[in-house]
Amino acid sequence: MKTFDTLNFPEARLKLKETNGKTFVLDLIRKKWLQLTPEEWVRQHMINYLINNKSYPASLFSLEAGLTYNGLKKRSDILVYGINRKPLLLVECKSTSVAINQQVVEQVSVYNTALGAAYLCVTNGLKHYCWNKDEATGNFQFLIEIPDYKEVSLS
Repeated sequence: MKTFDTLNFPEARLKLKETNGKTFVLDLIRKKWLQLTPEEWVRQHMINYLINNKSYPASLFSLEAGLTYNGLKKRSDILVYGINRKPLLLVECKSTSVAINQQVVEQVSVYNTALGAAYLCVTNGLKHYCWNKDEATGNFQFLIEIPDYKEVSLS
């Protein structure tokens, strides 16, 4: 079975299987087997982390949700809704070989112009950055860590 980089997340008990020389992971949200790529490895760890360590309800997740920006079709990696069904947390996942830089931050910010999530996060599994927009000032506030669901669910 193919091995992937160790990530900066608590241990995740992902279900893996190998078929015809390819490794697959059971997606916790969609309940289906997906081919395991380096980016999917990061996404599944982030999902596991949000659910098991930050108490985000699995029922409020949407993965690879379609959106349109400037007439172009795009897909967000992870979108978590609040209990009011408004977008709450938008996460862009990259493989460990992709640096989290201004381009990645701009990508998630552009996606968010169509979605309007209160919190944004980018991760490559090694580094995670999360921020929100202060509605009073219009400034962005970078957070020390990804907040627990109970901290942001009233947003």
